Amino acid sequence: MRWTPGDRSNIEDARGGSGFRMGGGVVPIGLGGLILLALFSWLTGTNFLSLLNSTEQSAPANQSAPVTSSPAEEHEVDFVDAMTKDIQTTWQMLLPGYRPTRVVLFRDVIQSACGMAESATGPFYCPQDQRVYLDLGFFQDMSQRLGAPGEFARAYVIAHEVGHHVQRLAGILGSGTNASSVRIELQADCLAGVWGHYAAQPGRAAKGEVELDPGDMEQGLNAAAAIGDDRLQRMATGRVMPDRFTHGTSAQRVEWLKRGLATGDPHACETSGN
Repeated sequence: MRWTPGDRSNIEDARGGSGFRMGGGVVPIGLGGLILLALFSWLTGTNFLSLLNSTEQSAPANQSAPVTSSPAEEHEVDFVDAMTKDIQTTWQMLLPGYRPTRVVLFRDVIQSACGMAESATGPFYCPQDQRVYLDLGFFQDMSQRLGAPGEFARAYVIAHEVGHHVQRLAGILGSGTNASSVRIELQADCLAGVWGHYAAQPGRAAKGEVELDPGDMEQGLNAAAAIGDDRLQRMATGRVMPDRFTHGTSAQRVEWLKRGLATGDPHACETSGN
């Protein structure tokens, strides 16, 4: 991928502080928390996504204390900022009235408007404060534990969570059953692909925009396959339980990401009949 570091105005850096103070009674959804969700759902029979609601609240972040970081981690911060900006510039073009979100970077634990979240939760979108939350350590876990390395795999994670923000603005986000949860997640995959379609257009890097290189799309498709419910359930429990799927199978996730990548059309991401 080709990208240019920006001014970090698309992120909120809470790595050195406690982040958000406003509490809530719902559980945040996340891409990286799928392994834990699969295990906990299997053990308890509870659909954690059903705890989400779409009540709009705002929670300003605390000022973060000085951050001790490495050059490699600061590179990741710049990457997240650049991807978030580019993804949202695309949605401002596609969705009239689009209101930007920001990515809150944290370490270990944070209090969002959707409740307390730990790093193990993985990246998630909180509809109550309309922010994306990310512990950068997830990128290493994704590469080493899930077998999904590469910059576009990481960009797909961010684009998926911003896809939930698009759903929130469109009044779609919020589910009560596993089946509807799957449709929501597959649609977010497709919406991530919509951005990828535009990022793949030649000549973007010359304008300071994100541009994909040959082979980048395969990284995203590999990541989608790595986080299918069937694969994650096997990893967590050794069994596959379709009645407890919340995000879709590996094949489904790849299919819907491909659809967005191929069409670049949000209307192609309608999963209500799926």
